Amino acid sequence: METMDNTPPHSPESAAGYRALVVDDERPLAAVVASYLEREHFEVAVAYNGADALALAREIDPDVVVLDLGLPGMDGIEVCRGLRTFSDAYVVMLTARSAEVDTIIGLSVGADDYVTKPFSPRELVARIRAMLRRPRKAPVYETPPPGPGVAEAPPRVFGALRIDVAGREVCLGEQPVMLTRTEFDVLAVLSSRPGMAFGRRQLIEAVWGESWVGNEHLVDVHVGHLRRKLGDDPAAPRYVTTVRGIGYRMGTGQ
Repeated sequence: METMDNTPPHSPESAAGYRALVVDDERPLAAVVASYLEREHFEVAVAYNGADALALAREIDPDVVVLDLGLPGMDGIEVCRGLRTFSDAYVVMLTARSAEVDTIIGLSVGADDYVTKPFSPRELVARIRAMLRRPRKAPVYETPPPGPGVAEAPPRVFGALRIDVAGREVCLGEQPVMLTRTEFDVLAVLSSRPGMAFGRRQLIEAVWGESWVGNEHLVDVHVGHLRRKLGDDPAAPRYVTTVRGIGYRMGTGQ
């Protein structure tokens, strides 16, 4: 991990007005991460355990939470679940474990990204800035709002799957499907051009932003969660199909 002596260059884009919450029981690491965010003009609060993190999150309503998976007592998974009951903040999970199962569990409860320790604070800040450039309420490739006197775009329908992009709602038949913001954004991009095969990098740029850096396997993890919530069999998917050697495409629902 970089030390605080390696002063990162200031970004030309100001992060003033954004609030960040850093949650890690390793106080020196929490201080380093907080310092880098403060240099980017974030308002930063720090918590060292899960209970304090949830209390602070309710108090300051952060835009982004940097959350350690291995907290004592209430771990990062429990904290993330708690956050998702009242907060739409972006969550970056920090983990000292490289096992894929930890990543999958973290993202399944609503984390948007993950970083494995040791990591570069500069890379972490770059990822956070890329996430904050994403619209919080409207996904990329959304149908533009209708002009005066123009009817709103109809939901996108693929068999039993109905995607209301404007309302950010997904239903299978009459049953609503609860997706995380990132899962919805991936589905919105795929359904915007049903006949197009999207490469992982294209999905990264559309959902996470062109400046995002990290392992593109992140796309596969979110697609896996999306398929499970849609009841899609990976061996014979109806809604999100794999295009071998390229990436993913929207299925017909049949």
